Amino acid sequence: MIRAFLSRRAEWPARVPDPDAPPRLALLWREGGSLLRALGGRIRPLPPEPNPDSEHPPVMVLPGFLSGDWATKALRADLRRAGFRCYAWGLGFNRGATADIIERIDGRVQWIIDRTGRAPALVGWSLGGIYAREYAKHHPGKVARVVTLGSPFSGSRRANRAWRLYHLIARHPVDNPPIDFHPAPRPEMPTFALWSAHDGVVAVASARGLPHESDRQVEVDCGHMGFAYAPTSVAAIVQALTDEVGAPG
Repeated sequence: MIRAFLSRRAEWPARVPDPDAPPRLALLWREGGSLLRALGGRIRPLPPEPNPDSEHPPVMVLPGFLSGDWATKALRADLRRAGFRCYAWGLGFNRGATADIIERIDGRVQWIIDRTGRAPALVGWSLGGIYAREYAKHHPGKVARVVTLGSPFSGSRRANRAWRLYHLIARHPVDNPPIDFHPAPRPEMPTFALWSAHDGVVAVASARGLPHESDRQVEVDCGHMGFAYAPTSVAAIVQALTDEVGAPG
């Protein structure tokens, strides 16, 4: 009987992974340690802006859901040490999409352009990357390039472990925001999608996207909370900010 059962089981079709399924819970639990390390890294002082004659475009960093400029301070410090003129988004706590989010981001981007004379690159962490991609489509002449860090821009907007909390805090469904978002189509400027197989919040397929949805998809060895501080992530961000599209990754 057991042999017959095993024989029939061998004939069952292989289970195909659901690309829109959220990450395994085991990965989510690991994010707690990453969060503590991330919080510990925020105490480092922010170095001054590098020489305004830097060859690199300025950089604006957009924080993820339920975070703000405090959460990206270490990343901005690392990018300044790497030679970039790096700026916070300056729009306070990110509680989710609002009807005026594109206009508010535009005000900050214009401030950076007025200050530096150059269009900035946008680096968006998680939900901040959704904002960056969408803003770049509305104002392509004001964005040098886009880099997303574990951002759920592709596939189902519920392919993550945060959508229920988003509903509660933002007061609208994640798939019905107060603004007409279409995050999957690629912006016209160079666009890089950083993703991680260890991400405990956003599904791999959602953060990596399809090949035509960005110019390059870059795997990073860190958790979701580590995108803004892990050395492997910082190195990948620097490379994404400096690589020529079409050059080997």
